Amino acid sequence: MSAFVICHGQEPTNISGNYTNIPLKDALLDIESKTDYRFFFLDDRMEDEKVTLRYNAMEVSEVLDGILESSAYNYYIKEDEKRIFIINNSIIYDELPDGFFNDLEKGEGDSLIVQKSNAPPPTFYNEEVSPKEKKYPVARIGKSDPNNLQFEYTLSGRAVNVVTREPVPDLTIRVKDMDRFVITDSAGNFTIQVPAGYNKLVVRAMGIASTEREVIMYNDGNLDLLLEEGLQQLDEVVVQADAARNVEDADTGSEQIDSEASKNIPLVLGERDILQVAKALPGISSAGEGATGLNVRGGKTDQNLVLLDDAVLYNPQHFFGIFQALNPFTTKGVNIYKGAMPVEFGGRLSSVFDIRTKNGNVEKLAGEGSIGPVTGNLALEIPVVRDKSSLVVGARGAYADWILRSLDEPSLNNSNASFFDGILKYHHKINDANEVKATAYYSRDAFSITSDSLYNYDNRLFSLRWDRKISERSTTAMVLGNSNYGFGIDFDGQANTDFKLDYSINETEFKYKFRTLLNERNTLDYGISAKYYSVNPGSIRPDGNESSVSTILIDNEQALEGALFLGNEYKLSEKFLLDLGVRYAFFAALGPGTQQRYQEGLPKNESTVQETITYDGAEVIKTYGGPEARVSARYLFTPDFSIKASFNNSYQFLHTLSNNTTVSPIDTWKLSDLNIAPQTGYQASLGLYKNFKENEYELSLEGYYKGMDNVLDFKTGADLFLNENVETEVLQGEGKAYGVEFLAKKNRGDINGWLSYTYSRSLYRFDSEFSEERINNGDFFPSNFDRPHDVSIITNYRFTRRYSMSANFVYQTGRPVTYPIGTFRFNNADFVAFSDRNEFRIPDFYRLDLGLNIEGNHKKNKLAHSFVTISVYNVLGRNNPYSVFFVTENGEVKALQSSIFAIPIPSITYNFKF
Repeated sequence: MSAFVICHGQEPTNISGNYTNIPLKDALLDIESKTDYRFFFLDDRMEDEKVTLRYNAMEVSEVLDGILESSAYNYYIKEDEKRIFIINNSIIYDELPDGFFNDLEKGEGDSLIVQKSNAPPPTFYNEEVSPKEKKYPVARIGKSDPNNLQFEYTLSGRAVNVVTREPVPDLTIRVKDMDRFVITDSAGNFTIQVPAGYNKLVVRAMGIASTEREVIMYNDGNLDLLLEEGLQQLDEVVVQADAARNVEDADTGSEQIDSEASKNIPLVLGERDILQVAKALPGISSAGEGATGLNVRGGKTDQNLVLLDDAVLYNPQHFFGIFQALNPFTTKGVNIYKGAMPVEFGGRLSSVFDIRTKNGNVEKLAGEGSIGPVTGNLALEIPVVRDKSSLVVGARGAYADWILRSLDEPSLNNSNASFFDGILKYHHKINDANEVKATAYYSRDAFSITSDSLYNYDNRLFSLRWDRKISERSTTAMVLGNSNYGFGIDFDGQANTDFKLDYSINETEFKYKFRTLLNERNTLDYGISAKYYSVNPGSIRPDGNESSVSTILIDNEQALEGALFLGNEYKLSEKFLLDLGVRYAFFAALGPGTQQRYQEGLPKNESTVQETITYDGAEVIKTYGGPEARVSARYLFTPDFSIKASFNNSYQFLHTLSNNTTVSPIDTWKLSDLNIAPQTGYQASLGLYKNFKENEYELSLEGYYKGMDNVLDFKTGADLFLNENVETEVLQGEGKAYGVEFLAKKNRGDINGWLSYTYSRSLYRFDSEFSEERINNGDFFPSNFDRPHDVSIITNYRFTRRYSMSANFVYQTGRPVTYPIGTFRFNNADFVAFSDRNEFRIPDFYRLDLGLNIEGNHKKNKLAHSFVTISVYNVLGRNNPYSVFFVTENGEVKALQSSIFAIPIPSITYNFKF
């Protein structure tokens, strides 16, 4: 029971003392004993307050100012009665402040004109209305200051899952009975302007129990929200954590996928895969079934920035793109930006895939695993320091050889393949203002398509992130990351031609970014990033003493890339939100190395070499760079209907070198240099977004246009790998892509899912006055991944809490190919004449997958909860062509079709969670 403490003292006004981390109550009792004042305060509210202060011959008021400065307490001295009142948050006035009452003035016709008060209204709050026994007691924010009386104050904080301590992004926080809201960022942080006095905050997000929090705003302050999971998590196919986000923020072309949302979507061989789910969203596709890489809004696969906990993941897929190289049980989800790109990101033209891993459970050991026909997987969450730190460990391996032997291709019968990936993440919350995360990841693929060659490729990355809260209005994040991607070929032939081939690219990045709330309408994001590249373009070495293969070494490449960025989210009104940003990108190719300079205005080949230039170590070979714009805007017609527009431009200083029809894991990355300029591009987007029935249904329609320059393609018959002068084998031209994307989604209920349709075109042009540098006579032609029509339907029907049925249907226009159109004879030899590049198309692609999902019983006290998926991939047995190739037999050219999965593929996967 709370009670007033009344003390009696008997000493003069000027007092001295020395306190070192003593309880506030004890300090007040000591001051009271040295004076003739009587003190009144509630002692039960001071249990955790500590005081450190040294004072000498000071007035009582000065001492109280010192010991209460950093607390939520004020004081009031009633001098005539020698009484001092210690009050939590509030202020006691001797007289009413100026403007407390509205002034009344006479108007025309003796009418009264009410003048608005200059002081905020008083707060009347009855503790009995919301007693302490409630689950969430009333939060008193800030400390009243008579010199800072305002009608609104700034409330900041962080939303965290109460069990896992993971941040809750895209949480909507609204001031009840007001059209005012804020959405938490990826780290769960939020800042909102709240009226002075008593308010209710309504907190909502998918998968989070709806919550109301009562607050009394005395001043600016902080409130962290510890949130519980809600039963909404049973609605399985939910792409966005918060369904209102698509209408409320200013981003165009942004998508969110929760890893948990993909578990009920029937995918090949029962593997949960957020990247395959991404391809079911508008504007995202691949060149074909089994093709590595994603094509976003008509861009090449190398134009996507894929990040895993802030470090670049160069190849996020296993086994020719059939599986993702991400552990689904340690992956939290992915934010995809294919339109308005955040100002901190750059270096790619098309998109950003910002993949985040989970924070581990800080209270108890938890885990999740699966056993399927191809892979086995286990992930553990291990508390290290209770309520503060945890370790996530994940490992996944494959036994996939039988797949190759079952494919409709005799040459693959003796093939073998395997892959592995492992991840380790440490998360530590030092205090309320500091948090550290470290992630280490490794993946490796090894496969043998022929009996004499063993191919392998691997990813390795490490990232360290320190999040710090500087003040109620400012936060920072410091990131250090390193990434490495490489591949190799071990050739073991019949003759003495054994060799080992390798390639690698390595990058190290440092980023320091800030977020500052200037006021209720302006939020700044700004920072700096720096990156160092080191590329081994490839080498061949003899394998064994008897090998006759000569050693070939290509000089390494080095470069620096940097950027300064500044963004401002400006809220012009409750309806109009503007996000402005500028980013300056810089790139410098560095020595040591050798470069050819060619005659100006002539094709690059051996006959046009003007000089050979040798550069010393760290010497600058060539610099590139320029400003990049990030502009997006949102206008709310109603709280659930908005229109958005955006524009951005980018530089890309890396290129992939490939003359394959589809991307391959052994394609190489090339840095811009003296002869190969960086890719540049811009994109404009415009869209309408509408939600219905409290965000249960979503509709969106978005159009875009993208222009690109200096995109790379290869000359006919080009030899790209282990070529010291690769610039003589490639062309740089222009590209354009445009399209319309439609998405209809149902987020909740027994039936949920979405329908997406994309109409898009992706065209390139390589023109020159010289025929060897022209493709298709200099006209625009379709890219290898140009698919005008793309339809995806994802649906999930829940019969009961334990049983549900899922379906996945995909239709795509066949991709372009180049066909032979005739033969001719020259010098007693037969030659094939080909059509214009990509003039024809392979047959259209369509596929239906079905799945039955069975959950174990929902008893609370059990060792583990289970989940079984029974699925059939390609139910219709559609023989979808992966590629078309041609052979000459008896003087005739014949077309042959290659397919990946030409028959239904059944699978059963057992998942468990504890």
